[in-house]
Amino acid sequence: MGVARGLREKGMVTPPMIGGVDMETSSAAPRASADAIVAWIRSRGPALIALSGGVDSSLVASLAYEALGERAVAVTVSNAALATRESDRAASVARSIGIAHVLLAAEPLDRPEYRANGADRCYFCRAVEGSALRAYGARRGLAQYLDGIHVDDLADDRPGLRAVNEAGFAHPFLWAGWSKPDIRANARARGLPNWDRPSDACLASRVARGEPIDRELLARIESAEGLILDRGFRRVRVRTRSGAARVEVDPGEVERLLAEPTAGEVTLALKQLGFSTVTLDPRGYPGKHDPLPVLR
Repeated sequence: MGVARGLREKGMVTPPMIGGVDMETSSAAPRASADAIVAWIRSRGPALIALSGGVDSSLVASLAYEALGERAVAVTVSNAALATRESDRAASVARSIGIAHVLLAAEPLDRPEYRANGADRCYFCRAVEGSALRAYGARRGLAQYLDGIHVDDLADDRPGLRAVNEAGFAHPFLWAGWSKPDIRANARARGLPNWDRPSDACLASRVARGEPIDRELLARIESAEGLILDRGFRRVRVRTRSGAARVEVDPGEVERLLAEPTAGEVTLALKQLGFSTVTLDPRGYPGKHDPLPVLR
């Protein structure tokens, strides 16, 4: 069954073509091997890979480097919504792959539509980033622009996907019919250091929709999450509404977060950062599409 048909049967609508991929024929199960993806990338010429540091884009970078060698470059867009930990991770992953890596500044905060933090915030973010990436690629004479979008991503409303399509990005994993478990399995087989890393999202995603975003708020969220991550928690979200903070960690780590002295110390530290009240969510992070792999 094609991906588009399967999603329509669930009441979801997708365009027939996404990033140059025919969604009517792309399979919901893997129909292309890693070797086939490498050949597909090689056939399309020199490439820019939008590398966030997550496992999806990291695997694309690895496959592209195998396909193209020095004709592939990984580019990480740097702005106030990208935590320093994430840009550092992207650089580390690129080094482990061997691919050339560039940190490219592009600031969505310059767009008032983005700062307004409406339902289409991600569209304006990706539009700014896509424009910067295309301009960089044009200067380098690159022929294709790749990202890590995969089949599971189509199950969500993603305004950002529309923007990257408008920027002309192609999606190797959609072409291959791969979903998140396929990506993790192949990343592990290739020895990528982040194959089991939790998925992340930009810092702006922590701010309640409709509340304005500014540089100071994003920096406060990054600092709050950083001090909790430094305590050994694997995935942390500090969500904010009206000046208050709600802390989420993975369900398996909630008990440790709520235990003293950790609970009191985290609460005090976040209040010192400027949050009016702090809630430690006893339910944990409600991730649904990316359960962490079981480490054996």
